[in-house]
Amino acid sequence: MVSVCFYFQVHQPWRIRHYPIFDIGHDHSYFDDSKNREVMQKVAGKCYLPANQAILDLIHQHDGKFKASYSITGIALDQFEAYAPEVLDSFRALAKTGCVEFLNETYHHSLSFLSSRDEFKEQVALHRKKIQRLFGQSPKVFRNTELVFNNELAHTVEKMGYKGILAEGADHILGWRSPNFLYRPKTTSTIKLLLKNYRLSDDIAFRFSERSWKEWPLTAEKFTSWVNAINGNGNVLNLFMDYETFGEHQWESTGIFDFIRALPHFIRQHPDNDFITPSEAIRRYPAVGDLDIHHPMSWADIERDTSAWLGNRMQQEAFRHLFQMEKDVKTAGDPALLEDWRKLQTSDHLYYMCTKWFADGDVHKYFNPYGSPYDGFINFFNVLNDLQHRIREKQRFVSSPPGAAVVGSA
Repeated sequence: MVSVCFYFQVHQPWRIRHYPIFDIGHDHSYFDDSKNREVMQKVAGKCYLPANQAILDLIHQHDGKFKASYSITGIALDQFEAYAPEVLDSFRALAKTGCVEFLNETYHHSLSFLSSRDEFKEQVALHRKKIQRLFGQSPKVFRNTELVFNNELAHTVEKMGYKGILAEGADHILGWRSPNFLYRPKTTSTIKLLLKNYRLSDDIAFRFSERSWKEWPLTAEKFTSWVNAINGNGNVLNLFMDYETFGEHQWESTGIFDFIRALPHFIRQHPDNDFITPSEAIRRYPAVGDLDIHHPMSWADIERDTSAWLGNRMQQEAFRHLFQMEKDVKTAGDPALLEDWRKLQTSDHLYYMCTKWFADGDVHKYFNPYGSPYDGFINFFNVLNDLQHRIREKQRFVSSPPGAAVVGSA
């Protein structure tokens, strides 16, 4: 028997406006509200609304036998509320079916685990509360930003009470083993690890419309034959991808919506196939072995490591300076300052500084709103400098509040 587990990442960053050096100390508005509204409404029309309708239709057509899971970042949910409330309503409709599971992650799509355990836990708690409030679910499965994972993360998340965690099925970790089984991370005792089958996931997410690909065109029948081949060689096929695959990365004209609408019918024709959520996979299937993963891996680029965000000196310096501010930001007692600092943690801002222009270069250029990674770095550091200015102003205010007596005055 093989169970298909669909997991979709839903995320939109708060994009930073052009922030020149002359604004430092004078203008504390960092984010491009107009662009964020424009992008959100565009993607809502191309992806979120039609994709959610397609998933809802599939659940009804298959009498609840089709299932899927989502991890929606807190900042994407915030933008739904601000710019596209109809999208939020459509996700609520999915939640009511009982066939959709919502996962937990960092609220601001942050790499905080790599720098601050306290900040990491605070963001996870914020995201958990948001999911409970909006969808009435208490997540039991965790998905870290960009699927960044190692033993230490699994140990931490297990202690936080989670039953499962998602990660990339990277070849250099698996070796001869298959991603189509559940595993247990080393240093944990009960939590189970679900690994992305990146080959079949990327056939949909990246190669679907690639006419030079030898398997093009990809039909639901062809893909189902690959799924059926796993029977007897695995328990669960984890298809993890960005939700924007549907309609945004793969335009409607490619036939991507026709593909996803047809796929469940063909997969369910095999009597040993079904669809499950991550929590159902954890309850149904045992962990077949341990995986020992010391160095952080991710689902990005051919290296499957953190180099997409922390691979050069610009990224490392930006990351270091950002988290050096944590104590001062949190003791300042200013909710707006804290929120801006957290929005700057979003991994996209570091991704825009990536200088990997080789095998993965086209991907990085496609997602980069700046003319170059260096432009992204300069803009980001200008904002950090203003943030530091605001912190100093708060510290000065605390040490010398208005009306305080001045030493030596008459």
